[in-house]
Amino acid sequence: MSPLIHVLLGTKAELIKVSPVLAELDRRGVAYRLVETGQHGAYLPRLREQLGVRQPDVSLGGLSDADTIGRAARWMASLAGLLVGRRALVERVFGGAGGVCLVHGDTPSTLMATLMARRAGLTVAHLESGLRSGSFRDPFPEELIRVFVMRLADVAFAPDDTAAANLTAMGVRARVVRTSGNTGREALADVVADVEPGSGPVVAALHRVENLHRPVRLRAFLSLLGRLAADGHKVLFVMHPPTEKILADHGGRAAVEASGVVPSDLLPFPEFATHLAAAPFVVTDGGSIQEECALLGVPCLLWRDRTERPDGVGANVVVGRYDETVIEKFLADPETYRRPANLGDSQPSAEVVDVLIGMLDA
Repeated sequence: MSPLIHVLLGTKAELIKVSPVLAELDRRGVAYRLVETGQHGAYLPRLREQLGVRQPDVSLGGLSDADTIGRAARWMASLAGLLVGRRALVERVFGGAGGVCLVHGDTPSTLMATLMARRAGLTVAHLESGLRSGSFRDPFPEELIRVFVMRLADVAFAPDDTAAANLTAMGVRARVVRTSGNTGREALADVVADVEPGSGPVVAALHRVENLHRPVRLRAFLSLLGRLAADGHKVLFVMHPPTEKILADHGGRAAVEASGVVPSDLLPFPEFATHLAAAPFVVTDGGSIQEECALLGVPCLLWRDRTERPDGVGANVVVGRYDETVIEKFLADPETYRRPANLGDSQPSAEVVDVLIGMLDA
């Protein structure tokens, strides 16, 4: 069987950022095998429809999300079981074909996809490579995963000069390809509506392990949202499933609503992107949201101690560090952090596809 481009992904952010690459492959008529790991098995079918992505060739998980410790452990164990028999792995996951496997980011799906591809004898291309926070503890396990994947990759797509420099400093064996930006820019530009900046509610989102499982940080975040609502701000709190499960121990949605904050399930990506563009400011711990705010120029208070992404830092993005002085300075006048939107017109997805095709031909 002829070698193929295999694309393995499993989370919301991965699908959003890989979708421009899939669209470029479709545009050129290049065959590829799409495999979903099942990490966000319940959410991805809806998101695929929103982004115009076809159904996967293989779904390794069920139709539920690995959104609790128990579910995540069972999901990881099921994928790890595939690594035992190489022949069965090659047939089930990769359809008996060799070639190159594209993975993205720093999630457990990224890790398992990389391990499966290496076990099957495929070369690995890592999208959004070279990001570093400088601490294996923060964020955990993302920093550990991304470093491990960078070490195993054959090609590392660096979205900016800082990422490329990180890869060089690490001495990775991969060929480093500096793209003209992050493919997330293309995904955002395709869906965001033209809205008046500052015309919508404050947007809040929290989902990272280091915040959900540290009660002091979580309570401080919820207190901040309640204070914003009491001060007259309209606040939209977009909740990931793990967030809602943790909040059940803090009064659940009823407590959020009682504080004057509007809770929401995850929104369709186009709707969420437009909310970001219209927000007076955003409070989040999400790295992808940080990037999107940087592109849109929206003031963003990042509820983290450190970030692996330079996007917007020192301009419209303030890393809060859980420091009351830093947080209060931002909240005193968020509008001073606003910058002009800069979605640009770069097409890193086309650059990625050029390299992937070249890897097949090599």
